[in-house]
Amino acid sequence: MTIKPQPVIAIHGGAGTISRSTISAAQEAAYHAALQDILRTAQQLLSSGGSALDAVSLAVDMLEDCPLFNAGYGAVFTHDATHELDAAIMDGATLRAGAVACVSRVRRPLRAARAVMERSEHVLLVGTGAEAFAQACGLELVDPAYFSTAERREQLLRALSGDAAVLDHDAANLTFCSPVADGSAPLDEGQKLGTVGAVAFDAHGNLAAATSTGGMTNKRSGRVGDSPLIGAGTYADNRSAAISCTGTGEMFIRAVVGHDICARMAYAGQSLEAAAQEIVMKVLPAMGGRGGLIAVDAQGNLSLSFNTEGMYRGYARAGAAPQTAIFA
Repeated sequence: MTIKPQPVIAIHGGAGTISRSTISAAQEAAYHAALQDILRTAQQLLSSGGSALDAVSLAVDMLEDCPLFNAGYGAVFTHDATHELDAAIMDGATLRAGAVACVSRVRRPLRAARAVMERSEHVLLVGTGAEAFAQACGLELVDPAYFSTAERREQLLRALSGDAAVLDHDAANLTFCSPVADGSAPLDEGQKLGTVGAVAFDAHGNLAAATSTGGMTNKRSGRVGDSPLIGAGTYADNRSAAISCTGTGEMFIRAVVGHDICARMAYAGQSLEAAAQEIVMKVLPAMGGRGGLIAVDAQGNLSLSFNTEGMYRGYARAGAAPQTAIFA
């Protein structure tokens, strides 16, 4: 008797430092509600026989549209008060992948990344070339001001006062003006590693991963982190696992985190959880790397690992209520 794979979707909205002393119950509930709504929508797709690739695409679409997270609408500003967005997607069944980096006019960067994978011979396109390709594919372009929110601009102004590039986890002096009126964000936006992502395992036994980000506040124009780099912040292989990362991008690049987890599973026989924990709790901290990841393996096992005080995260299996969490 063949056991049918049990589909599962997992998402993240960034890792970072907890601001428990300033949050209200309503504010925390708003983040849980956003995560659960996205999970339910992707869960329905998977439960109806949809592919892992379509599920992660849908989930990241919704995360990009939510200003609570640093991707798409509500992305952070560069030093030049512009937006540069990155995204990547990978199909575990075929090892096809697509990515875009430093785009400022593509409304949905993840859709552009998928177009690169499916409609070009390339893996990564950047800047104006990526935007021209997206336009040729019929994707929606917007004025760069579309991505701006007052909260993110205030975050930039505070970072500029210190004249330093600010990963969300670095600027303890930054105070985030919450998009919800009655309190600040559950994770301190001045200290949060801002990226969104999704991984999925479908009823056909296939895996997929997708990641999208607005980068880091006050970053130098042209800087690219791990999110759009296949093997670093995004990776999927049906033989092992699908991974989406969030954290200090330079460290995740240097450790080639996504591929290393799969390699540990394939060559050393480690379980997904053992490989993820070793990377997140030992390898990255030894390099000064902070953050986390979500991952699902070829049997549908999950790992939602992080070495910060919290990570916006959640998962949903077919037929079960979505589970979400923020704090450790």
